[in-house]
Order: sequence, then C-alpha cells, then structure tokens
Amino acid sequence: MKVTELLTLPTLTGMKLIAGETGIDREVLTVNMMDAPDIIHFLKADEFLVTTAYHLKDNPHLLSSLVEAMATHGCAALGIKTSRFLKEIPEDVLALADELSFPIIDLPSELSLGEIINHTLRGILDQRAAELTFAMETHKQFTNLIMRGKGIQKLLDHLSEMIGYPILLVDQYLKPIFHPFSTPEVIAIIKKMNDEGFRFHKTKASFFSFSSLSNQQTYTVFPIYMNEEKFGYLTISGEIKTNDNLITLTIEQATNVISFASMKEHALKQHDRNIRNDFFLHFLDGSFSSQEEIINRAKEFSLHNDQAYICAVGKIDESESTKSYTQLHRRADSICEFLEDKLCTSPNPIHLFTKGKKCILLYEVNEVETHVLQYVETSLKSLQKITSNQFDCTISFGVSHMCQSFLQTKNSYKEANDSLLEGGLSKRTGYIQTFRTKDIMELLRVIPEEDLKNFYLFALQGFTKIFTEEEQSLLQTLSVYLETHCQISETAKRLFVHRNTVVYRLEKCEELLGKSLKDSETTLQIRIALRIKSLLKI
Repeated sequence: MKVTELLTLPTLTGMKLIAGETGIDREVLTVNMMDAPDIIHFLKADEFLVTTAYHLKDNPHLLSSLVEAMATHGCAALGIKTSRFLKEIPEDVLALADELSFPIIDLPSELSLGEIINHTLRGILDQRAAELTFAMETHKQFTNLIMRGKGIQKLLDHLSEMIGYPILLVDQYLKPIFHPFSTPEVIAIIKKMNDEGFRFHKTKASFFSFSSLSNQQTYTVFPIYMNEEKFGYLTISGEIKTNDNLITLTIEQATNVISFASMKEHALKQHDRNIRNDFFLHFLDGSFSSQEEIINRAKEFSLHNDQAYICAVGKIDESESTKSYTQLHRRADSICEFLEDKLCTSPNPIHLFTKGKKCILLYEVNEVETHVLQYVETSLKSLQKITSNQFDCTISFGVSHMCQSFLQTKNSYKEANDSLLEGGLSKRTGYIQTFRTKDIMELLRVIPEEDLKNFYLFALQGFTKIFTEEEQSLLQTLSVYLETHCQISETAKRLFVHRNTVVYRLEKCEELLGKSLKDSETTLQIRIALRIKSLLKI
C-alpha cells in the first residue's frame, strides 16, 4: 500500500504525518523495527521503519543521517514515537525530510511497536488479497469476452473503458492489428515511427514508456509475447506510472488473455496456411490423379483455373555458413509470414506459398492489361525494400511469363525458379530476373558433350565414309537447302552454282544418309546435328 493509505488504516488511528508530505505516494511493501544504532546497513527499498528513537535520544540530530540514508535506499517512511524519548524532532530534520519528500510519521503512544507492525502487515496483506481478487475477477471478465467470441477488439474496448485511455495493439513490426476508431492520432505516430525505422526491443520489464515530440504525448507500452519469434505491443495513449497498481494489474491481466487469444489465432492461421501450402506443393509434385481434382481443390483456396497468373520465386540472399539449418528456416518462415501480411493490402490478389527456404508468389493478373510485368516488378521491388528495412537482408526474385490458367502455373513455377537460378549465377543480390526463353543453342549447351557427339554421328553417320573436302561441300549445300526452306533455286543462287549441281548434291546426301530429305523427321535431325557441329566445332 501507499503511505497515504497506511495513514487511513482504522487500526492505526492516531498516526500523524509531520514531514515529507509530498512523498505520501511512496509504496510500502514491508515494515521493520529499529532496535540497533546500525540499522542503516539493513535498510531495504519500500520499507516502513518504526522506532522509539531510544538510541537517538541523547543526540536527535543524528536523525538527519538516518532520514538521508532511508531516502537514498528508497525506503517508504520513518515512524517515530515522539512521546517516548524524543519530545520533539529537530527542525533541521523535518526540513530535510520535506526537501527529500520523505515522510516522517508520529506514531500513537497507546500502540506498541509490535502492534503497529502487525496492523501494518495485516493492512498490506488485506490490500494484496483485494488486489489478487480484483485481478482474478478482471481476468475472468476478459476471458469470458474471448470465450463468448467477442474477439480481441472487444476486449481492448472494454479495457479502454476501465482505465480511461485509448489503446492500440501493434505487432512486432509496428503494424496496427486492433485499434478503436478513436485512435487515429496514435496510428499516425506509430506509422511515422515505422517509416523512420524505429523499433521496440524486447525487455524484461513489464512495461515501458516513450514520448512523442510532435504532440508532447506520453505513451505506455506493454509487451505481449506469443512465442520466441512472434510478439506484439499494447500501446496506451497515456502515462501509466509504476505505482498505479490497480491500473497496471488490470492491463497485465488483459495482456495475458490477449497473449493466449493471439496464440490461438496464430495457430489457426498457421494451420490454414500449412493446408494451402501442402496443396500447392503436391500440385507441383504431380501428386493428383486428374486435372479435375486439381481444379476443384484449387477453388477451395480461391485459385481459379480460368484466371491468368504470373509466378515469382524469391530467396533470401545471405551466407548460410554462419547459421544452422533450423535458424535459416525460422528466419525464412518469419520473412515469408511478414510478406504475406503485407500482401493482404494489395489491390489484386497475391497468393503466397513456401517451399523450403523459398517463397512462391502467384500474382492474379488481367491479360488484357498493359504493363503487367511492370506491375509485378514494382510490387516485388516494394517487397524487397520493406524486407531490407525490417530484417536487414536482401531478397532476390525470379519471375515467369504470364500463364493463362492455374494448371499452367506448374510450368510458370519452373520458369520463375530457373530465372532465380540464372540470376544467382552472376553473384548478384537483391535482383529481379525475368524469364527469358532459351534458344536452341542455349538448350544444346545444357546437354552433355558426349551425348551431343553421339546424336551428331547418328544423324549424319553416312558422311563419315567420304573425304573431308567432299563432306564439306555436301554439308554446306544441305545446310543452305534447309535454311531456304528446301528451295533448290534459292540454294543455287546463294551457293553460286547451277541448279543441277544442287540437285546432284542433294541426291548424293540422300544416298549417304539412306533417307529422303522430304521426311520432316530427317530434316529436323539434320538441322539439330548441324547446330551441334557448329557448337562443338566438329
């Protein structure tokens, strides 16, 4: 209890404050009796010390040292039976107590020190019991609100009415989660802090305060912990002092209930997220038996087959040698969860999935709109910026072409993933790589050289039986003939030879190949073989 409440106890009638009136809000947690002159060495904070001052009767001015030491130690008050051995307390001692805002109380003579101690402790225990009863009733009220499905917002409204201050609940990234309509000014302050990169830090204290220079307002913040990775802050538009026991106790009960309610909501969201994610991963792996099954299940997650999509695959750019596998996945999950919350404000739906340490974004786009890719790139740059500001790391993305249906997003994912890998080959970070269709030469470079040689020898096996000079002439004619879409006249014109020469050479080629050049499969194999020849310089 406070000193001012101690003075009003019916069992301690007769106690009178004689100095230090400005310190009557000091907290009394315990009471002690002075029975030795070296009591200074045993003083404790928030302690009410009672004495007859017998050891000081011959030198009452030593009270100054005792008062100063008790004020320094944060003691609650000093109670003296002035009628026993000290007829009066020196004026300099009373002046010092007033200066230090340290209460000095004149104890009633009819009560012994033991009785005063017992009555004080009983008063403290009674008040503590009342506080605990109040805490239990308050906790029950808040719990009933949640159990009846009223939600956290209703709980905050009720708490705001009880303490008389507007309240705002923000997440660890200072994003408002729940707030009444009466807190636009608080939201503006929090948003400004967020934009300037300010963050609250985890603390062991039950609450802390800060002041805004823009409106000269003090705010009190109560941390709300759900797990090691996720937490929030109950921000109150007003200053809650440490000695406001009932208000502090009320808010703490609310934070406990909000913590459990938030844990429940987060678990439910995580469960839904896992179900949606499992569906998409199974779709990518080809685990479904039919397209009809895929289409029907996709509708459950608002993924419509007749919708056009662009796929983006992202990955955090950081060295994996400094962190464990578990740490990397936790960090990736935190970033993906953060991005998913940000995507909720997008004007067009964006679906987020995770695969290992990668995040997969499916943008719903309108194929008749212009600058669709530009819209996606702008969105990804925004995500890169907020990720860098919040987590102090960069994230790179690979982007696919637009596909016309959900069933085609499997190929879009492959395009986006290939683009991400291609961008990583250049050792860049924080990039956005759009998919580029490979030409035939790039595709051939992916195939092992030995396989390319075997295909070349199979397609042009008859040419190994003739001399190099003749082979060169025939292959050149064959190549030009195929490039001119099998036009003999155009081939002769480009080679500066007679038309009959071209016919002769083509007949010779057919003889060596043992196949007709009118067969499309044959000409396709020859075209590829000639590309391999130029690639490998055979």
